[in-house]
Amino acid sequence: MMILYRNVSFSYGEEEKVLQSISLELGPGLTLLLGPNGSGKSTLLKLTAGVERPDSGVITINGHDMWDDEVEARKGMAYLPEHPDLTPYASIKEILDLVCRLRGESLDAGKKALEFFNLQYLAHRTVRELSLGQRRQAVFAACLIGTPSHILLDEPLDGMDRHIQKEILKWIKNHVQSRATIIVVSHTIEPFIEQASQAVTIQSGHAFLLRRLPDSLEKKRSFLEQLAEGGLPL
Repeated sequence: MMILYRNVSFSYGEEEKVLQSISLELGPGLTLLLGPNGSGKSTLLKLTAGVERPDSGVITINGHDMWDDEVEARKGMAYLPEHPDLTPYASIKEILDLVCRLRGESLDAGKKALEFFNLQYLAHRTVRELSLGQRRQAVFAACLIGTPSHILLDEPLDGMDRHIQKEILKWIKNHVQSRATIIVVSHTIEPFIEQASQAVTIQSGHAFLLRRLPDSLEKKRSFLEQLAEGGLPL
């Protein structure tokens, strides 16, 4: 269940270098990806999911290169982007039916995923007929299908009501217990602190892996908040 980054660099044009020579090894458990706004957290998730391609370096998922062996690399991956991006003309049901087929699940799995977010009554609607919050829920519903072993979540609680937030946190906890590799980016880290087993902080384009977090929940919270604000380890 490993995600490996070897000398990964990425920039948005020559003038905007975002990530530089990142080498990490992330295994089972929940990793919080922390750092100030604009530090490159969402970009690193996009690179991991294969949405963006590194300028240099390699990312492998369970030994499969994200660009040279894409089908195998993506097989067990679920990705929730910060901004939902779906084809505007397909219905929610059509999109989830496709995900079910790609993951070898029955179409009933898509129906249950919609029921998780109480979206079943909108299954016939096209994506362009949905509010931004509903689109985000539809993308998250796709993540629920099957048993993903690599889960990438960018602001997973954003725009969700309290009940859904609790259900999402239960879902994450279940996958932590089943030894999935989970990476979470969130402005609100409090709900994820207890489950987090390690953290990665991005500062000035460089990533630092903190494998051991304090045992005390209070010390762990303080430590992670420091990282989120750009403190430590530089």
